[in-house]
Amino acid sequence: MTTQEVKRKLAAILSADVKGYSRLMGEDEVGTIQTLNAYKEVMTGLIQHHRGRVVDAPGDNLLAEFASVVDAVQCAVEIQKEIKTRNAQLPENQKMEFRIGVNLGDVIEDGEQILGDGVNIATRLESLSDAGGIRISGTAFDHVRNKLDLGYEYLGEQTVKNIALPVRVYKVLMEPESAGKLIGEKKAKPRQWQKTVLVVIAALIVVAAAFAIWRFYLRPTPPIEVASKDKMAFPLPDKPSIAVMPFTNMSGDPKEEYFSDGITEEIITALSKVPYLFVIARNSTFTYKGKPVKVKQVSEELGVRYVLEGSVRKEEGKVRITAQLIDALTGHHLWADRYDRDLRNIFALQDEITMKIITAMQVKLTVGELANLWAGGTKNLDAYLKCMEAYTNYLRTTKEGNALGKKLAEEVISLDPKYPRGYVLLAQIYLWDILLGTTESPEKSLAKAKDLAEKAIALDNSESTAHGLLGSVYLMSRQHDKAITQVERAISLNPNDASNQIRLGFVLLNSGRPQEAISALKNHKRLNPIPSQQYYLQLVTAYRLSGQYKEVIETGKEALRQVPNNINIYLQLAAAYMMMGREEEARAAAIEVMKINPKFSLEWYAKTTYFKNQNDIDKTIDALRKAGLK
Repeated sequence: MTTQEVKRKLAAILSADVKGYSRLMGEDEVGTIQTLNAYKEVMTGLIQHHRGRVVDAPGDNLLAEFASVVDAVQCAVEIQKEIKTRNAQLPENQKMEFRIGVNLGDVIEDGEQILGDGVNIATRLESLSDAGGIRISGTAFDHVRNKLDLGYEYLGEQTVKNIALPVRVYKVLMEPESAGKLIGEKKAKPRQWQKTVLVVIAALIVVAAAFAIWRFYLRPTPPIEVASKDKMAFPLPDKPSIAVMPFTNMSGDPKEEYFSDGITEEIITALSKVPYLFVIARNSTFTYKGKPVKVKQVSEELGVRYVLEGSVRKEEGKVRITAQLIDALTGHHLWADRYDRDLRNIFALQDEITMKIITAMQVKLTVGELANLWAGGTKNLDAYLKCMEAYTNYLRTTKEGNALGKKLAEEVISLDPKYPRGYVLLAQIYLWDILLGTTESPEKSLAKAKDLAEKAIALDNSESTAHGLLGSVYLMSRQHDKAITQVERAISLNPNDASNQIRLGFVLLNSGRPQEAISALKNHKRLNPIPSQQYYLQLVTAYRLSGQYKEVIETGKEALRQVPNNINIYLQLAAAYMMMGREEEARAAAIEVMKINPKFSLEWYAKTTYFKNQNDIDKTIDALRKAGLK
């Protein structure tokens, strides 16, 4: 590397190694290596969670870098706590303890490696640390002192190998009772001119503090009307429940609507991966889009405690996101913040907002759950933005929207062939081509959707939507058992995904298990309290197949109030009325079918059903024929 090629940057460096590694290897080489590899995996997960990266991990050493020294120190603390917990389960002679040093300093980039005094100091600090302890440099301390709930002990200036000047060293005190404490550091007496400056600064701080107190606490603010548990449409779940409202597009350009909607979708998707949360589906929260609704109304209509609101402004490579999390039962703002970032940092920003929400709701995640939270995705910003735009067009569920969505999804895959979501989206579009009747060959479209879903799963086996889509493909291919397996797999990966619950209902009712389908459909409605017409159609069909004709009539009438002139609802009503012996009402429903589609035929209808049991098909067709359809 020549002088001209040297690339420097400021970075927070974390260096860790095992205390007494040689002794452990001498006593049990195989067991020590197994424990070391397991602990390194834990540490790597925590480093990634705190937005760092592992630079190198030879032998018992581990070197990582962070853009933020706060993230680095916080990560070091969590590593030590996690390893302490794991060590508690091991015999005394097998416990593996790490020493950690953290420094903020200048480093030289050499490919994926980093070099220089910034790294060397972190390594020296690690060697000064106790087993299970953390030492940080003065430069790191100056940045984290008032930002973390930790205490510190000043150990003085230490002369370290190969570093010209002494280094200020601090021991991190991790015990809760040490938070805010600083031990051992003596402050020099200020000179007279310094005293004067301090007095002026103090006066300015007092004025600023007074204004802040008035601004945030004393100035009258519109109170948030609290929600009532008794008035909620659904009982509150036994875990934290949240509705993420559509983020408002503040860009001044309606064409940027896809971006604000995409941010909302990404946050919902990320939160849905957390098993300890109950997350309302996008379909329900987006019914409030553009409407002046109150938090109380959202909470009571959707049956949730927490509501997230926000706005997005995107322009000239920059993005500003504001967000606030509100406890609807108390009216309190649990968390609120504003972020101004480069657009290329949007992925890290979404992760940060998601973690802020989870933390505010006091949800604790394991390392494995954190890894699942951030699994998959793309680092290609163009692919990500185009995928957002493609999804917005797909949601239009029109011939034109599907065509444009398909073109954009194909471009996403071209931009990043390893981005699972591009394949998932294109598979969804091919299935909609079949349902919309916009494909010349349903068989080819079905085969294409299957191939795309399988590619997405090959890239990321934890992609729940891909498994759900593959289940739909198997059902449309009349492979019912495979369909159930895939959709159940999807739900196990993401129980909060309402779309997979309705897929399960559809698969079960077509597989001759209508009672189980009803249960799955009710789970869907709880996650998606303002469901689509597909919910009503499937529930009516499941009630009819299980012989619950009274429920068919009640649900069918409710469905027609929600989605008038739905031919499939009238078909189910016609069949149910005839099976109940109410011929006049059956014929009236059949007349409505012919009004909606004068070209309707029972032959066509029989071909478009996916019933596993021939008896279900025969009984349905017989009832519809008796009602007057041909």
